[in-house]
Amino acid sequence: MELSMEQPLPSASGKGTALLQVTSEAKKQVRLAAPLIVGCLLQNVIQMISVMFVGHLGELALASASMATSFAIVTGFSFLTGMSCSLETLCGQAFGANQDHMLGVYKQRAMVVLGVASVPIAAVWANTGWILLRLGQDPEIAAGAGLYIRWMLPSLLFYGWLQCHVRFLQTQKIVVPMMVSSGVTAANHVLVCWALVYKLDMGIKGAAVANSISFLTNVSILALYVRLSPSCKTTWTGFSCQAFDDIPAFMKLAVPSAIMVCMEWWSFEVLVLLAGLLPNPKLSTAVLSICTRVSNELGAGRPRAALLAARVVILLAFLVGTSEGLLLILVRHLWGHAYSKDQEVVASVAKMMLILAPSVLFDGLQYVLSGIVRGCGRQKIGALVNFVAYYLVGIPAALVFTFVCHLGVQGLWLGIVSGLVTQTLLLLVISFGTNNWEKQAMNAKDRIFTSLPTEP
Repeated sequence: MELSMEQPLPSASGKGTALLQVTSEAKKQVRLAAPLIVGCLLQNVIQMISVMFVGHLGELALASASMATSFAIVTGFSFLTGMSCSLETLCGQAFGANQDHMLGVYKQRAMVVLGVASVPIAAVWANTGWILLRLGQDPEIAAGAGLYIRWMLPSLLFYGWLQCHVRFLQTQKIVVPMMVSSGVTAANHVLVCWALVYKLDMGIKGAAVANSISFLTNVSILALYVRLSPSCKTTWTGFSCQAFDDIPAFMKLAVPSAIMVCMEWWSFEVLVLLAGLLPNPKLSTAVLSICTRVSNELGAGRPRAALLAARVVILLAFLVGTSEGLLLILVRHLWGHAYSKDQEVVASVAKMMLILAPSVLFDGLQYVLSGIVRGCGRQKIGALVNFVAYYLVGIPAALVFTFVCHLGVQGLWLGIVSGLVTQTLLLLVISFGTNNWEKQAMNAKDRIFTSLPTEP
């Protein structure tokens, strides 16, 4: 993802002219962001749909699948997503520098690195049940989570490659095909889940297999588009041995990117693990995981790749976040029914929605601000901000609210809201407190042209 630094938000002497300029910029961003929002939401609801199907098998099945999903995010998906985010910097800046052929090279290089990284992650996933048991989780939930995640092992490779394709396309502003691909996959995922979970009576194993099938479907559609579409004829020139060159330099950007994303994602999933330590762990885990899924998927639909003018996109994120927060409050009594038939779960989710609503607003703002940081290649600073916000503020606050103030599951989420607010404020200071965009532009040029091969 890149921030356009060649065309800063223009100023005008007349208020009417300034308003027209802002309106024009907003329209451009909405045209780009709308398909991206829909596509990101559809892409990221895959796991949420699976958990919904499992939830109707019973409270234990819901808690097990939720715990497995959180563990998968902490140990695998967050790391792969974070490493792929380095393409937002590399591909975005290469595209802006008219070095189109390098986008395909970067994508292939990321796919190689993420494929290798999936091997040790798979080893951890294979021992999920044992690990969760040692972390003090309920034995039944730990066993069910271990079963679920073992059947989801193939999704690691497909998910990582999917993220590489997504970032390859979005840095070129090719967003409609992503939306269509995600829509086809999401619709197909509902049918696959229904067939595997209920018709073939595979239970939670069927939902796990459905995840792998859908990730494979999505990445296959995008791969075909990249290879066949004229839109990618200059950025995809076929497989190249250059993908294996300069991997250490790629890792210097990929590792901080992974740390930046992991610092944030882990904090949400740590709360799910903490919920397993509360009285009635099945209920607590189920309720908190539902709120986590809703928050993450809504946040993932922000126009984070539409950073054409930072001030305008932040305003748009604020308006969208406020609207989504109000919507959550209005439908708070309905969300729980999508995941469970248990009335206690439904009632608890309704209460949590009142706390979740403001977090959606701050979640959207921080996504946009994090995009500015990644677009400038300042992932190390972003990782530090996320560490301070969530591990020095958010999680300690959650522990105090939960175990000292005895607020239970609500206390856990209040803690994460504290972290979100801290993160947003710090990123605002970093993004707009230093206006040396010329220096950032020079850094981008140096990063691209020092990585070019001698013979393109």
